[in-house]
Amino acid sequence: MTTKLIEYPNTKLWMAAIKPPMYSVAIMPIWIGSAVAFAETKYFHPAVFSTFIAAAIFILAWENLSNDVFDSETGIDKNKAHSLVNLTGNKSFVFWLGNFCLALGLLGILLIAWWQQDLTVIGVILLCCLLGYMYQGPPFRLGYQGLGEVICFFCFGPLAVAAAYYSQTQSWSLTSLAASVIVGIVTSLILFCSHFHQVKDDLAAGKRSPIVRIGTKRSAQILPWVGGSIYILAIFFVLFGIFPTWTLLSLISLPCALKLFRHVLEYYNQPEKVSNCKFLAVEMHFWSSLLLGLGFILSVT
Repeated sequence: MTTKLIEYPNTKLWMAAIKPPMYSVAIMPIWIGSAVAFAETKYFHPAVFSTFIAAAIFILAWENLSNDVFDSETGIDKNKAHSLVNLTGNKSFVFWLGNFCLALGLLGILLIAWWQQDLTVIGVILLCCLLGYMYQGPPFRLGYQGLGEVICFFCFGPLAVAAAYYSQTQSWSLTSLAASVIVGIVTSLILFCSHFHQVKDDLAAGKRSPIVRIGTKRSAQILPWVGGSIYILAIFFVLFGIFPTWTLLSLISLPCALKLFRHVLEYYNQPEKVSNCKFLAVEMHFWSSLLLGLGFILSVT
């Protein structure tokens, strides 16, 4: 009796296309905004928090799926084996799946607005979605002009954190704005690192990412200064009484940052070896944001 071997799709390619670790990018702004709200008001609305987290994940899924579709139109992903459009061979399906995710995400935000009888949060999130579309979508394609990191900073920093804070308190906070700057910087760092290994493809498609503009070597040298700024800001905000002392817990993530900086400085000119640096940036983002939020929560006595 013989056993017939069945070939399955490449699991690693599918996991690379879906990018599960990247979804911490959607979760952490909500975590930080809600943690600051709890520290300041001693109040937490779990239903709002969990609904916002789910909605943010669906909206980020839309962003990732639609970006694959838009990139397939410019040819920048022709060598990207883990593009969902390349894996499925069905651009229309990926496009409509993305729109379905967007609809689910906005439905969750509308539910929060209905609970609050206040349209502020849905307004802020719609602005995030508009900027997210302008990042890669025609006719804007601002990411191709090197503005992706700027858009990323505002969408996942000040706007998302403020929306999360407002969803818990229906008010605004200078402390949450300060925290959002840290989250925005470390999130933009992920996008910045994602370009080190694809300079040739970016150039061929006319994409002028910051790394294309200034080169991989100089980008690698700048990275520690930009990444290190989140720790300097955390210390500064504590010293000036904007953050509670407990938020210095975020400094525990410094080894993750140093690992990223060393890796990029060593392999910036070797695309095959530097390609995983975005996941090191995700690790830095996750732990620094998690510990920062935990610091706010532990400050409540």
